[in-house]
Amino acid sequence: MAKAANSEITYVRKKRKITSQTIAPYIFVSPFVLSFLIFLAYPLSQAFWLSFQQSIPFSLDTEWIGLDNFIRVANDYRFFTALWNVARYTFWTLFILIPLPMFLAYIVNSKLTKFKSLLRSLYFIPVLTSSIIAGIVFQHMFSSEPTGFFNEFLGYFGVEPTRWLHRSGTGMFALVTIAVWRWMGVNMIYFLSGLNNVPAELYESAEVDGANGPQKFFFITTPMLRPIIIFVLTISITAGFSLFNESYVFWGLTSPEDIGTTIVILIYRAAFFLNDFGYAATLGVSLFLIVLIVNLIQLKIMGLFKKED
Repeated sequence: MAKAANSEITYVRKKRKITSQTIAPYIFVSPFVLSFLIFLAYPLSQAFWLSFQQSIPFSLDTEWIGLDNFIRVANDYRFFTALWNVARYTFWTLFILIPLPMFLAYIVNSKLTKFKSLLRSLYFIPVLTSSIIAGIVFQHMFSSEPTGFFNEFLGYFGVEPTRWLHRSGTGMFALVTIAVWRWMGVNMIYFLSGLNNVPAELYESAEVDGANGPQKFFFITTPMLRPIIIFVLTISITAGFSLFNESYVFWGLTSPEDIGTTIVILIYRAAFFLNDFGYAATLGVSLFLIVLIVNLIQLKIMGLFKKED
């Protein structure tokens, strides 16, 4: 009996120790930490290590070449062409997919708007569509033939058919169009979640002071949505510089005058067509550093690092 009682007491003490406030948080956060180490930190460290080597696929033979791969990137005109393409793409998607979804979220969240659940569902449907399938559909819509959707639309105004995917400007328009169609609803949902946390008393006080709709939007809604804006900016910059699917569906690995070349396409081409894993890793590391620097700059501009009084 004494042994059983002592063992039961020991078990209870151990259980209390495990569920105590000191240990429990580490237990709950451990799955995330392990996932981060296995699926992000380890592959990233291996990519950095591989970028300093010349690696042969499916072979253990590697050769340390130092900064040669980075020098090669610095002298690769296609890399800078791809960087310019994704920078333009990111700029236009941010220019459209930050203010417009915010405004739509404000309208949908209004007391005067009916069928809110239906509108949320309709705006969210595009992101459920496969990006490859969507790319194929838009590729036909931007066809150079007169029967293409956009050419047929322009034909009603007497405009000659356009070779949409053969020019830099119209090709970028096609990429931005599919991005707006696909991600408008997602960003709107993000902003809607932020609007639900804005106290209604602020709007009521503003109405008492005589503020109209635009004034409430710019002086109450926008400042209160600042954390959501920073989040959407961060993920949009990362997604913009990592563009691959839509461009690959439109043009494949080669496009007229590299108008659709992206950094990820260069990585894919170097790794699986040129069998140069070291250079592909260097391109990946370069992309990571660029995205990191751009996001740090925008976080600095948005004042995320400022100390609150």
